[in-house]
Amino acid sequence: MSSPKRSVFTEDWVVVILGLGTIFLALSGLVLPKPSFSWQTFDDLSQRVFTGANLARLAGQFLLVYAIAIVGALLLRKSLKALLLVFPLVFLITVGALLLAGNETVKEFNLEAVIFSLVIGLAISNFFKLPDWFKAALSTELYVKIGLVLLGTTVIFGDILKAGSLGLMQALIVVLSVWYFSFWLCKKLKIDQEMSMMLSSAVSICGVSAAIATSGAIKGDPKKLSYVISLVLITAIPMMIFMPYIASWLGLSQEVTGAWLGGSIDTTGAVVASGSLVGEKALEISTIVKFSQNVLLGIAAFAISIYWTYSNSKSAAHAEKPTLKVIWERFPKFVLGFVLASLLFSFVVSPAAVDSVKGSLKSMQGLWFALAFTSIGLETNFKDLFVQTNRKPLYAFLLAQFFNILITLAIALLLFR
Repeated sequence: MSSPKRSVFTEDWVVVILGLGTIFLALSGLVLPKPSFSWQTFDDLSQRVFTGANLARLAGQFLLVYAIAIVGALLLRKSLKALLLVFPLVFLITVGALLLAGNETVKEFNLEAVIFSLVIGLAISNFFKLPDWFKAALSTELYVKIGLVLLGTTVIFGDILKAGSLGLMQALIVVLSVWYFSFWLCKKLKIDQEMSMMLSSAVSICGVSAAIATSGAIKGDPKKLSYVISLVLITAIPMMIFMPYIASWLGLSQEVTGAWLGGSIDTTGAVVASGSLVGEKALEISTIVKFSQNVLLGIAAFAISIYWTYSNSKSAAHAEKPTLKVIWERFPKFVLGFVLASLLFSFVVSPAAVDSVKGSLKSMQGLWFALAFTSIGLETNFKDLFVQTNRKPLYAFLLAQFFNILITLAIALLLFR
């Protein structure tokens, strides 16, 4: 019996193809209107959400992401049989999460759709035993990396530079200081280097995105990555809710508060939600600081891939020598898609064209992230997050996050006061 042929593409290159392909389709005219999930009462569901026009928009998005997932499986030479069944189910669960997040009352608590996606997925996987073939069809990293490439279209260098160099300066200082402290702390707690790298990047740079980029750079364990992602999402909720009130109690200006929120809270959506609670200026500064950290994502991934290659070459007798070829092989290629998308929308595509597609691409980006977090929940056993062996990373994450909050506040007071 012949073994299945190996794909000529790695997953990261497939992500670049699919992500940039989605962007060029939009720029070529395939601009899918964003479906609405906003509702207050059950009557609103029938009058706003479950209308023929809105369901058509949702169907359009489904057909596009379904086709992209199928093309991805073909390029990676994965079995289509399970994907054809599993993906629509994951999509339906994700739509349920989007509906919950779209409720006006829920919006007041600033809870993102990805949180509901994760929670629903965890509930299903922990109350029902899902078959192995079902879990094998989940392509979590593929989905979230496509979302990350699309995220690059929102990182417009001109907007960041126009807002001033202070945001970039703060982002650089915070990322370097928090990453080093977190990694040092993990070393003191004797946490393995793989977990230390992912955890440090998640705390210091931009949460989930940085953890995934780091995992790609070091070929990290998916279970460790899921654990770090869960920590990021769990801690983001109380920070998102309480930090604006702490800032008010401390009497901080909107500028300082925005810089503090943008540099401390790990997820972009939570930063926007928190900044909006304070005011327009705080929202502007917090978004700029967070986007400045996103800009550093590609640089950080490249640096980590180099460090990891050199580190392993010294610690193992038969490790690969840190040549340029080895460094290139370890570098997470999907980061190139993120950078190319950012450069394309910053310097090549006209502002009018950007305005015409950014809403559609932003919606698609959010959908891919939600699909990814649904998949994370479906393949994660909740009790694994709190077993004895995971307590040290939990302590390290919480201590590093506390340090992040303090150092970011100090820098925000110094630069934005």
